[in-house]
Amino acid sequence: MPIFRGPGMNRRGPGLLGAVARTAVVAGTASAVGGRVQRHQQEKWGAQEAVAQQQVEEQRAVQQQQAMQQQVAPSAPAADDLLDRLERLAELKKQGVLTEAEFEAQKAKILAG
Repeated sequence: MPIFRGPGMNRRGPGLLGAVARTAVVAGTASAVGGRVQRHQQEKWGAQEAVAQQQVEEQRAVQQQQAMQQQVAPSAPAADDLLDRLERLAELKKQGVLTEAEFEAQKAKILAG
């Protein structure tokens, strides 16, 4: 005659249904944790990528600014050189070394570049 033990008092543990339920809970928890870890990593990598993109844009801006300064920089000494040459030319005219016609001809050459 079988001995009745009542609900939940099996000899062999929770049985097949209990083991399946426990496995489902563990798998669900693992999926949830794994999903959170993946989202966290994507957010982290996305933030790092945004910072890297910003740094690249800043470097491009600096390079463009430097290129513009290099283009402008040679013009300034050329302008100073023109002024110096014109001042020397005017001084020679003032001293009487050059005539008015010679002065105008040389000035036109200097200004023409």
